[in-house]
Amino acid sequence: MEEAREIKFKVDIFKKEKPARVSKEVTSSLKGAASPKMIGRMKKEAINCPVLEIERPFLECFACQSFLRRVSGVVDCAGGPAVLAHF
Repeated sequence: MEEAREIKFKVDIFKKEKPARVSKEVTSSLKGAASPKMIGRMKKEAINCPVLEIERPFLECFACQSFLRRVSGVVDCAGGPAVLAHF
């Protein structure tokens, strides 16, 4: 049984005017986890990543291994290395 990871950061999600450019690797890895309509909506969202200390598109955050969950516009982050997870 996998041990539950702790929440180190709570990160707010904010809307952007234009959709962010996200690599094809990230979008293709999310195809089974989210609908195309939801992926399109998430491309217009961003976060200020506490691990990398930069602004990132939410889709990159969603595909990261440190991502735990998203609740009411807030991301729970485990704070580990910011590496893209493969679904």
